[in-house]
Amino acid sequence: MILKNKYRRLLASVFALAIISCSNPWDDRIDNGDANLGITLDEAISKTSETSQFAELLVQTGYDEILASSRTFTVFVPTNAAMSQVGSEILNNPEALKTFVANHITLTAYSSERTNPNERIKMFSNKNLIFKGSTMIDDATLVSADHYAANGVFHIIDKALTPKLNIWQYVNSQVDNSAMSAYLSSLKDFSIYTSDLAAKVLSEERGAGYLSDSLTNSYLRNVYNLNNENNLYTLFLMEDTGYTDEVNKMKPYLIKTSNEPTIDSTAIYAQYFTLRDMAFAKKYELDELPATLTSRFGVEVPIDKTQIAQQIHLSNGIVYIMKKVDVPLTKRLVTTRIEGEKNSGYIGSRTPILYRDRRDPLGMLFNDIMVQAPTRGKFTLLYNAKDMYSTTYKVYWRAVNDRTTATLFQQKLGIGGSIVLTGSTYDVANFFEAVPLTIIPFNNYDEILVGQFTKTDAGNIDLISLIGGATTATSGLTLDYLKFVPVLK
Repeated sequence: MILKNKYRRLLASVFALAIISCSNPWDDRIDNGDANLGITLDEAISKTSETSQFAELLVQTGYDEILASSRTFTVFVPTNAAMSQVGSEILNNPEALKTFVANHITLTAYSSERTNPNERIKMFSNKNLIFKGSTMIDDATLVSADHYAANGVFHIIDKALTPKLNIWQYVNSQVDNSAMSAYLSSLKDFSIYTSDLAAKVLSEERGAGYLSDSLTNSYLRNVYNLNNENNLYTLFLMEDTGYTDEVNKMKPYLIKTSNEPTIDSTAIYAQYFTLRDMAFAKKYELDELPATLTSRFGVEVPIDKTQIAQQIHLSNGIVYIMKKVDVPLTKRLVTTRIEGEKNSGYIGSRTPILYRDRRDPLGMLFNDIMVQAPTRGKFTLLYNAKDMYSTTYKVYWRAVNDRTTATLFQQKLGIGGSIVLTGSTYDVANFFEAVPLTIIPFNNYDEILVGQFTKTDAGNIDLISLIGGATTATSGLTLDYLKFVPVLK
């Protein structure tokens, strides 16, 4: 019984300690004896002698009235010494000044003692700052923390929180001395894809930033919205020589015919397909950079830290100024894979088409498409491919015939051409036969090299046709996937 009571007392002590440890400083403020608990934040800051200059800016910008309201705030207040370092370009510009002050204020009360030691908080400026541990906000140090008032808390810091540019703002600030920056900015006027143009028109009609400011620029729309303050990114910004070298490597594979002689479409697209692999949806600090990063387009990008000329910390991530980023063409020219079950259409009846879930002899699950015993000859499955290079492609497929019946599976692959109506029958005409009529053997699960084709002009392939045998209406089709593997010139 004595032993049992000991355990009870020990358990009670642990629970009491846990309750104390988990207490919230904001909830406990009533008992901390702070003289400012009866006044609002604007008054508390103005009564603090070492923050008088920032208090004057609160009045000047109208934020004193906001901090006098019943909502709960946190304010990071620079000392007078820190305010003496703020430039006249901010202090004498009403709009810049208001943004500057807003960058020190956030909603809700953030104590220096928090459950999450590294917290990303949104300021009134719409910028996000990292509250690091109990001593740092962004790159400023808390010299005196947790001054509570009736409607929040303020911390005194040794450095003003001048709003940083975000990555996209920085890129646009460099257009006069960076060829890469100038090109990225130019994609506001030039549309990489037809859908980009429609999005830009919509954005202008509905007003700037409609739906997303990513609509206004082809890079922001198709790669990452580097103007978004809510996410963190890394951008590798190459110096001009390294940038030019990378673009020139891509030009033979991005040959584009332009309708206007003054526009070098090949150069424009070579730049885009070089730069789309230079942005990543995470902020990588220098000591976090791996040897290789994979872009959202599947390109493996080697990261050579010896080529970093400068690192620039910005409000939504980091920019590395690079002497060069040398991506081998074997990595840059990615394979196009087309899943059989993701056909865009068909010529024939829907009835014989089977979208299947299968398991191969090794037990691996896969999906494919099978057309079994169609009621017409030359039954056709339709596909397309985006962003193809101007080069030769080797064609591979995995086409599984696992039917034990006597059904014949015989098919060929056509690239390009058009769908034509002859009498009452639709067919694909004028295509390049990349794969001749081939019988699919029974129970072969291998990926097989079946043909090749050459694309002289970079861009999309709008029509890819898997066509059944023409001699018999009972010839079926089957496809797990197609692979188009680019060949280096």
